[in-house]
Amino acid sequence: MPSSTVIVFGPSGHVASVAAQTAASLGAQVHLALRDPSKAIPLLDSSSHKFPRVQADLTQPETVQAAARATGATAAFIYRVFGGGANDHMRGTLRALRDGGVRFVVFLSSGTVTPRDAAALPGAYGPDRLIPFEHAETEAALAEVFGPGAYAAVRPGFFATNLLNYKKMVAEAGTSGGVIKAPYPAAEFDFIAPEDMGRVCGRLLVDGPELLGAGKEAVFLAGPQVVPQGQVIELLGEVLGKELKAENYASDDEAVQSIMADHALPESTARQLVASYRATAEGKPVFDPSTYAEGVANVEKYSGRPAMTIREWLEANKDKFVQA
Repeated sequence: MPSSTVIVFGPSGHVASVAAQTAASLGAQVHLALRDPSKAIPLLDSSSHKFPRVQADLTQPETVQAAARATGATAAFIYRVFGGGANDHMRGTLRALRDGGVRFVVFLSSGTVTPRDAAALPGAYGPDRLIPFEHAETEAALAEVFGPGAYAAVRPGFFATNLLNYKKMVAEAGTSGGVIKAPYPAAEFDFIAPEDMGRVCGRLLVDGPELLGAGKEAVFLAGPQVVPQGQVIELLGEVLGKELKAENYASDDEAVQSIMADHALPESTARQLVASYRATAEGKPVFDPSTYAEGVANVEKYSGRPAMTIREWLEANKDKFVQA
C-alpha cells in the first residue's frame, strides 16, 4: 500500500530536497526533519506544496523517534551520518524510526557497495575502505532492524555535484579560463545527477514495497555516460563560456593535502579518495558493465524519465558554479 505520509531527513541536501518534492507531487504528505527547522530550503520554500517541518537529528535517536511519532510518517528518507548516537552504524536511529511508526525506509547508500544479498553485507568491507564499509554496515543494520522488503538501499554512482568541489578554482580562473587541479583527470565516472537520484528516492518513498517487489532492496543508479573527469571539466568551461583545462596534482600527497584542506576530511579518508581516483584512471570501473547498465535503466524505471547527461546537468546548474 502506498505511503501517504512520509518524512525526509536532511531536506536541504541536493537529493533529499528533490525526493521531498517528488513524493509531494505523487500525493504524499511530506514532513521535513531538520536539526534547525528554520533553515531556508530554496527548492522547497518556493514550491506550491506545503512541507511541515519538525526538529530532528539523525545522530540523536530520541529526536528521530519523536519526529516520526509526531508526524505519523510510515516511510522515511535517510542518509549516512556519523557521530553521536549514530556510531553503531545507525542501528539506534533505525530502531527509533521503527518504534516511531515508520514501516519503510529509503536509504541513500553508495554504488561502492556491491553485494546484493543482505546476508553478505556485514564484514564485506574493512574500515580501510571507509565509504563502502560505512554504507554496507548501515544496509546490514537496515536488514536487521526492518527486515526484507521494508527498505530500499539506493546505490548511486559518482555524484555530478562532486564537480562543485572545483567551484573555487573555476572562480579563480577568471573570465578567460585557466587550469583546474583535479586528481587523475583521466579517471572516468558516470556523473549521476542529484535530480535523478531524488526523483527515484521520492517515488520509492511513496510506492516502495509494491514498486520493488519481493526480494529486492538494492537499487543501483548510474548516469547515462561514463566520461573522463578532465573532459567534463573542459565541458564545464564550455558551458560557462571560458576555457578550462584539468591538470593532475604533482603527487598523490599534494592531492591528499588539497582534499583535506577543502573538505575538512581526515588524512586516511582523503587518501582513500585519491586512491579510488587513481584506480579508476588505471581502468577500474565504478560499476561492472552489467550493474552499470542496470543502474542507467533503473533511473528511468523508477523516475519515469531518462537519466540526465552531464551536459544537461551542467547547463541546468551552471549558476551554482558562479554564485558566491
